[in-house]
Amino acid sequence: MDINNASFTSWPEEFIQNYQNRGYWSNRTLWDYLKQSVDQYPQRTAIICGNRQLSYKEFFLQININAARFTDMGLTAGDHVVLQMPNVAEFYIYFFALIQKGIRPVLALPGHRFSEVSYFCQHTQAKAYIIDAQYDGFDYLALAKEIENACASIELVLTKGLLKKDYDKNFISMEEITAPIDIIQCSNPFDVAFFLLSGGTTGTPKLIPRTHNDYAYSVKASVEICRFDETTRYLCALPVAHNFPLSSPGALGVFWVGGCVVLTQDPTPNNAFRLIEQHQITVSALVPPLALLWTEHAAKTRCDISSLQLLQVGGSKFSQAAAQALPKALNCQLQQVFGMAEGLVNYTRLDDPIDVITTTQGRPISPCDEIKVVDEEGKPVPIGEEGILLTRGPYTIRGYYQAPQHNKRSFTSDGFYRTGDIVKLTQSGDLIVTGRDKDQINRGGEKIAAEEIENQLRQHYGVHDVALIAVGDKYLGERSCAVIVQYPEEKLNGIELKRFLRSRGLADYKIPDQIYFVDELPKTAIGKIDKKRLRIQFSVAPQ
Repeated sequence: MDINNASFTSWPEEFIQNYQNRGYWSNRTLWDYLKQSVDQYPQRTAIICGNRQLSYKEFFLQININAARFTDMGLTAGDHVVLQMPNVAEFYIYFFALIQKGIRPVLALPGHRFSEVSYFCQHTQAKAYIIDAQYDGFDYLALAKEIENACASIELVLTKGLLKKDYDKNFISMEEITAPIDIIQCSNPFDVAFFLLSGGTTGTPKLIPRTHNDYAYSVKASVEICRFDETTRYLCALPVAHNFPLSSPGALGVFWVGGCVVLTQDPTPNNAFRLIEQHQITVSALVPPLALLWTEHAAKTRCDISSLQLLQVGGSKFSQAAAQALPKALNCQLQQVFGMAEGLVNYTRLDDPIDVITTTQGRPISPCDEIKVVDEEGKPVPIGEEGILLTRGPYTIRGYYQAPQHNKRSFTSDGFYRTGDIVKLTQSGDLIVTGRDKDQINRGGEKIAAEEIENQLRQHYGVHDVALIAVGDKYLGERSCAVIVQYPEEKLNGIELKRFLRSRGLADYKIPDQIYFVDELPKTAIGKIDKKRLRIQFSVAPQ
């Protein structure tokens, strides 16, 4: 069991016993919960992806077919693979096929490039890289070739869709693998089921090990709070590999209760509203930039979106004004969601007063979620005052995967996770997020570690010094701004530096939105770059 694995930081035994005794950990796998819905609702539609529909029975069959294919390719329980797929049915098929066999997927995002994917492969010693060959104009086969050459552990590149004949002996189309089906489950409720990715503050994302027990509890509790049932029709508009649309309650929550997940790769209002009307969508989840777009376009649409009952908004701070406007524009209920891939999830409740829904980010899902709001010295602050959020509980991890030094900074000695969020705790137990303690930019829900981009820019021959800062943005919440000091003899420009970063294999969302050049960076009294002054200066800079 992974609770005894040295690379996995487990919950202490007394906590495990408590979570089991109180019924939070059910000792069932994610596969068990899906199988229950397959048995109960075999003919109900589980997934709609474009013109393709899969009933729960058909979904189950595809999972078993692909699980056999993975086994036939030599993948076994305990192996790691990197799964990088867009919003297609195969993401869920491959996800469940892998965890059924105890193979652990690292859930990469479609926007990740060589820098991130090579790190995931090397850090986990992944044996396979699973991709959709082409998506959104990007050649993932070419990326996979780079990954194969750079990562000795990669033995296979498995693709959705057919390949050209004799493409590469290690590149294999999943559709061309034939293997006898077996439905033997090789996973344990205490095992690490898969890895999510942290936003990170010190470079490439850290790997977040989620076990069957902890993740299943998070999904179950979310389903109850959000009142999902077999009539739920969920539009998955955010990237499928994100924690929010996967488990809050997300697609897994829908599958648990026999509802239907409708996938889209285009979350813009024109397309999303068409799908809401066509498929009678009842709920969706968005980040604030998309929520603002939907709000603004609702009055202009000719689509009938009256089936939409609930819109969840999370990933970054949603302003009070926007929160007040959304229910009126879309004629549905708003639910604010504040969570993190490391665990803790907060929701405003469906029966909360409107002022709680529009001014707070909700409260934790579990009676066993422990919350501390502390000052910089770790001392608790009074109710209503700002402080740094610390948490531990039955679905919050106790450590990142194989990251002992990072774990020392991110977790207290008694197991509380230092979230880096600046919050206020209200008398009613709701949280109001006011900022970040960590040097991180939240660009429309995508987290960018300032240090990573700064270190990359310093590799350019013409960059003497650099600071990456967050600047407020109406739609994104925050955008990234690189402030550059160049060597005197150089004449750099922003286009050149953006091209340089892309050449180093960075995901597009990490490329600075704006680049400014200055003669020197302001310093604090102790000689550190004064990012507070820079944020004030460039928040009013010409756009």
